[in-house]
Amino acid sequence: MTPPAPDRPAALELEGVSHAYGPIVAVEDAGFSVRPGEILCLLGPSGCGKSTLLRVVAGLERSQEGRIRIGGRVVAAPGVHVPPEDRSVTLLFQDFALFPHLTVLQNVAFGLRRLDPGARVERAREMLGQVGMLDHADRFPHTLSGGEQQRVALARARAPRPRAMLLDEPFSSLDMRLRVQLRDRVLHVLKRTEAATVIVTHDPEEAMFMGDRIAVMREGRIVQTGTPREIYDAPATPFVAGLLGEVNRIPGRAHDGHVHTALGRICAAGFDDGAAVDVLLRPECLALRPRGASGRGAAAGRVVMSRTVGHTNVVHLSVPGADGADLHVHARTMGASAPHPDEEVDIVFDGDRAFLYPATGRGEDPGP
Repeated sequence: MTPPAPDRPAALELEGVSHAYGPIVAVEDAGFSVRPGEILCLLGPSGCGKSTLLRVVAGLERSQEGRIRIGGRVVAAPGVHVPPEDRSVTLLFQDFALFPHLTVLQNVAFGLRRLDPGARVERAREMLGQVGMLDHADRFPHTLSGGEQQRVALARARAPRPRAMLLDEPFSSLDMRLRVQLRDRVLHVLKRTEAATVIVTHDPEEAMFMGDRIAVMREGRIVQTGTPREIYDAPATPFVAGLLGEVNRIPGRAHDGHVHTALGRICAAGFDDGAAVDVLLRPECLALRPRGASGRGAAAGRVVMSRTVGHTNVVHLSVPGADGADLHVHARTMGASAPHPDEEVDIVFDGDRAFLYPATGRGEDPGP
């Protein structure tokens, strides 16, 4: 699965899209573009405007400001509102919305009324074959598992060959094991289509797995767009850093081009002397070694507890702070064994992997 060529024209474009419900602004000045065959994940916490934006793109909500193009055609703008059925777009909801009185084949063929009956059945069977559900063509939705219903809904969404596919939290109703299996299958199916795909999710792992690019939303606004690697390695704000994965928030102060923290000194050009700085470090950036094994530059820490999480260990550590209060941080280590409670360790980190921001207080990022 190769990423779409960057020089291909966008299949879906948004410019300055805003939408409000009375005095409540749900989406503000949103803009992005998605190329044919590309998957963009809209990532953000519940209530940030992701689903509203998807509904505006689909035409289920009238765009109040801005412009939307699908396949180069303006479908929403001041004085323009193309109805959903004429936008060449399909929207896959969380609950799949299959018709209970129709068979699987009839569900997939339902939106293909512009084709003659023979072509309609042929297209429906083709789509079911791509999602591995052709053997279930004559069954009814209530006889299928949740994962099977999801695959049928995906086949139905793809059948009209839309220019844009919109998926709203498509895996949220499934258990973890099935979710992991299904999103892998769906990813391969989506990458075989020429449609521009937008997936709404609040799960950062899902966004990084599914998306060629991610657009992070907060309080109705898109605050950063980039590839999963770009956003994970270079988050624009503490909010984005915390959303993409756990972070340790370590307060410090700038002096002579460095920030001095309880874990050590970090190069930090651009901060005025005396400025309060928040240093964010992901747990996997902290290495633990036996006390005294790392020389004078290492910080001393005490193990509070450790927990095995899959193939890694999450180690809770207490570090003496400059103000006399202990700092609580997490490290993530590999291997079958982990340090024991009350064990003294050296904590070493790579300053190049630290994120530095002007101190904004505890509420800006969800650190431990």
